[in-house]
Amino acid sequence: MRAVVMEEFGGPEVLRIRQVEDPVPGPGQVLVAVAYASITFVETQVRSGNGPFGRPALPRIPGNGVGGRIVAAGPDVDPALMGAVVVTTTGGDGGYAELALARAQDAVPVPAGLELKDAVALLPDGRTALLLYRQAEIKPSERVLVEAAGGGVGSLLVQLAAAADAHVIGAARGAGKAELVTSLGAASYVDYSRPDWLDRVMEATGGVGLDLVFDGVGGRIGTEAIGALREGGRASIYGMASGADAELDEGRLRARSIDVIGLTAAPSPAQTRALIADALNLAADGKLRPVIGQTFPLESAAAAHRAIESRTATGKTLLIPAGDARG
Repeated sequence: MRAVVMEEFGGPEVLRIRQVEDPVPGPGQVLVAVAYASITFVETQVRSGNGPFGRPALPRIPGNGVGGRIVAAGPDVDPALMGAVVVTTTGGDGGYAELALARAQDAVPVPAGLELKDAVALLPDGRTALLLYRQAEIKPSERVLVEAAGGGVGSLLVQLAAAADAHVIGAARGAGKAELVTSLGAASYVDYSRPDWLDRVMEATGGVGLDLVFDGVGGRIGTEAIGALREGGRASIYGMASGADAELDEGRLRARSIDVIGLTAAPSPAQTRALIADALNLAADGKLRPVIGQTFPLESAAAAHRAIESRTATGKTLLIPAGDARG
């Protein structure tokens, strides 16, 4: 099969197409003919050697989320799964390929009426956004700032918060994402590459400050956004796309009764599967729309990584190894 193999750490050019042996499913595993593979920002960090979890062993095939048809299964796997169209995690790698192994228990059937590419776009981001949304317990009319609002998780958080009747302020880098973010339900858009971006946020709140910040950027942006919270506000911190955490003054946060909501414990496999299924069902019912900004053929994985790292990409970026399994 064809796969993207990473043999060294570095720039996007280290992602090279190779011909490798087809994987064979073992006990508890299924083999998926990959129609779409998800790309995450964290994968670009891992490729560069600066990932949040250290450097994995090389060589490796990147990719932790795929969608396609199950074409083979291990000896102890329910034969009813054969031929099913699913989305699944791969356990950390192996997704940038024409065929990928996954645990049978991780495979989630794609509901009728939902396109496979949309399901794959929701695989990593839908479960994260839904978990963050539920933890935040948004109330109607609350003033909610969503950072990276044009990205995969951010675009979903905008929709979920707007559906909860919050007053959503979408923030991202560049003026070009304003139309997309407001079309998803944000009441206003702020470009945080502008030096006066916090003034614009405060204007959007009527001068009273934010009730909730979804911080997936960290660094200066996250620090400044959390500083714009009103007394008694909440900060949902889930990422550091900037490469650094937001700076938190715990004493000042306590003095202002700011509640920090963090992903302190990863959901269990059963909880993760349930979150994915819930996100897919919301999308199938027309209540959640993943934004797929760009797709690339398998051999252009390097170009896909460059697009994400340029900060100009919107929504989700997908690789297409072999076409839609439903086609």
